[in-house]
Amino acid sequence: MDNVKRFIGMAVTVCFGLTLGSGLLCSEASAAAKDVKIGFALSMTGGAAAYGATQKEGAQLAVDEINAAAGANGLKIKAIFEDDASSPQQGINVFNKLINGDKVAMIIGPTLSNTAKVTDRIAQQARVPVMGISNTAPGITEIGNYVFRDSLTEAVVIPHTIEVAKKKFALHKVAVLYGNDDAFTKGGYVAFMKALKDDGLKVLTEQTFAKGDRDFSAQLTQIKSLKPDAIIVSALVEAASGIVRQARQLGITVPIIGGNGFNSPALIKNAGSAAEGVLIGAAWNITSPQALNKKFVADFTARYGNPPGQFAAQAFAGVHIAYEAIKKAGSTDHKAIRDALANVKNFETVLGKYSFTAGRDAGYTPIVQIVKNGKFAVLSE
Repeated sequence: MDNVKRFIGMAVTVCFGLTLGSGLLCSEASAAAKDVKIGFALSMTGGAAAYGATQKEGAQLAVDEINAAAGANGLKIKAIFEDDASSPQQGINVFNKLINGDKVAMIIGPTLSNTAKVTDRIAQQARVPVMGISNTAPGITEIGNYVFRDSLTEAVVIPHTIEVAKKKFALHKVAVLYGNDDAFTKGGYVAFMKALKDDGLKVLTEQTFAKGDRDFSAQLTQIKSLKPDAIIVSALVEAASGIVRQARQLGITVPIIGGNGFNSPALIKNAGSAAEGVLIGAAWNITSPQALNKKFVADFTARYGNPPGQFAAQAFAGVHIAYEAIKKAGSTDHKAIRDALANVKNFETVLGKYSFTAGRDAGYTPIVQIVKNGKFAVLSE
């Protein structure tokens, strides 16, 4: 019996990643079998480049950390990074390449929910696991049972943010400004409106803008005339930076409350001192005292010369979650990985103890951040 166990262990080691159905296809050398291909579809150019660039940094740091720990004989990740260009059409091209050309075990990405609503259908149809690390719009995981995400949805983060802000700043009436031509910003708007209604806050006006807009003075001037207690904004970071900066230039001093799109160091960099006091619902904060997080922040800062943001943290965690599932699956068979991902429970990550919900969404507690002295700080409740 011991000899049989040793033989099975050797077979699994040699044939890792080559399982098909109930048989083992050992046509590749054992050295090649020690690599598992993970595809990354990230917005390294286009409107979401500020997110995708830091996601790649966080993911690469995790890959290098895992591969170094694996040593000479352990299972290593072969990362294949592709640029989805912040575009659903390019995302389709990338997913088809990763699935049909590179034959990846799973995909991490894409950056934007707008893209994920299209690309994740391709992964679902091909039965290839895909994990979003920044997709927060509603309806993503409902695409199918091969679709996961480690990013908290706006439907989880925003109600908590509004509840905290209402108590902290005695809010009664607000104005809403959102991008009306993007799945992410529209999803944030829907979540905000529900939360505002549930908390009994009066919405004085709903103003919109479109992708590429740079001048928000007309909307902000209208908002200012109504004297709201706060301005609610659902926007990607480029537009968010302009909105915050122009609001302060117009003399608007009330709190500005943003969704997940505000969670980038680029907001503080681009808006400068105007970002002070901005509130953002978040899934992670750099000051978390957790040992894993402290090491991540130190390693990231040393490597890239600047501290990480939430998008880097979620990418870093996503790689570790994926690797844990692949190890537990004992195979790179897509269904085995899917099943292992679904069973990830209380796994220690930089985000805290991580579990997937029954709907394959992220299951952990959100926080509220405030920009203070040029940094994201946790808002005390």
